[in-house]
Amino acid sequence: MPQFKQFPMPDTAEGLTEAEILTWNVKVGDTVEVNQIIVEIETAKAAVELPCPWDGVVTELLAEVGQTVNVGVPIITIDVDPSGAAAPAPVAAEPATNGTSSGKIGEEMPGGRIATLVGYGPRAGAAKRRARKGSEPAPVAVTAPPAPVAPPAPVAAPPAPVAQPGGYVPLAKPPVRKLAKDLGVDLHAVTGSGANGVITREDVEQAVAAPVAEPVPTVDNGTRERRVQIKGVRKATAQAMVDSAFTAPHVTEFLTIDVTPMMELRARLKTSPAFRDVKVTPLTFAAKAVVLAARRTPDVNATWDAAAGEIVYKDYVHLGIAAATPRGLVVPKVRDADRMSLRELAVALDQLATTARDGKTSPADMMGGTFTITNVGVFGVDTGTPIINPGESAILALGAIRDMPWVVDGQVVPRKVCQLALSFDHRVVDGQQGSQFLADVGALLADPAMAMTY
Repeated sequence: MPQFKQFPMPDTAEGLTEAEILTWNVKVGDTVEVNQIIVEIETAKAAVELPCPWDGVVTELLAEVGQTVNVGVPIITIDVDPSGAAAPAPVAAEPATNGTSSGKIGEEMPGGRIATLVGYGPRAGAAKRRARKGSEPAPVAVTAPPAPVAPPAPVAAPPAPVAQPGGYVPLAKPPVRKLAKDLGVDLHAVTGSGANGVITREDVEQAVAAPVAEPVPTVDNGTRERRVQIKGVRKATAQAMVDSAFTAPHVTEFLTIDVTPMMELRARLKTSPAFRDVKVTPLTFAAKAVVLAARRTPDVNATWDAAAGEIVYKDYVHLGIAAATPRGLVVPKVRDADRMSLRELAVALDQLATTARDGKTSPADMMGGTFTITNVGVFGVDTGTPIINPGESAILALGAIRDMPWVVDGQVVPRKVCQLALSFDHRVVDGQQGSQFLADVGALLADPAMAMTY
């Protein structure tokens, strides 16, 4: 006989509470294998492909594309024994009361159960403790008879389940779900008349025919407005920024620097055999400057642990790079960036950007950062007041590099000029420390040879 298993939405990253269904790779009736990719979901920060945990046949998709599902809520049902090769487990009948030990299919039995083809239906009341061994007669195993059984007599359907905050999935078959979607019916508001509260086609059609309260008149805005549900990356980013802005006391300092020597070095590296096949950008130099400067000011790479009442100083730099992607803002990390050479940083940053643009950054790659750089200069922006990434103590904004007049040896000459902005958590980083760090980063970008002294 069929053996059904339901696969719940997993927690693909620490602290994940929900995810959105992006694409189903299977449909009802498809045969699936262990580790076959069955669905793509979008977590708070990335698209993730989920493999199937069992072999079997898909019998039901419990969530639609675009639906946000809480962690732990089933999203698919799979028959892991479609051939019926496995023997059905015996179902124990409830001990008799009132002089009877069994009943006709469809009749209500003692304890509030409904007799079904094998065993009994769901218990109406709360679960009771199992009787002690020997206190009642041994239960009798009830199995399906070999011959077809007449359909059960009609019985009153139990009330439909009430939607719970944890994420209730209405009981309905895929064709009924599709019909409801096509007709604009919310299944959460429909009471199922089928067995055990299952919603039928008739229930959906009756919901459409039911009288609807007159809507409240609204002002015609000429359809010049568009509403988009807050979810996925945007929802997570918004919450993170609010948490950070109203938890860590932000201080932002600014520095304008002449980066002409840095740009000249960049031009020379393009002709170097070691860098010929590597994309070196101003962000590459900024990343190297940050990890070098953090050695002299480790406070910017520390974490405020309010729960433990501690400041956690870290002897490594997991460098986050804020990246704009089609899915929204993400901050993937370059692990142990402080151990990388300039060339290794250039390669890592290029790979990070490509993966982020493709929406393939995994949740694990966006966790555990210690410092972040946001390169607003790629948009032609001079600078800003960046908000610290939650869990970190500082963030550097790298502005656009422009040709501007600059005083050199008493003469006004055109130079390559850039603005930097450093926001830091004043609980961890004092003004002197923040200023020293920003000055060090600026000095390294203004004169890359200074790196020899660090």
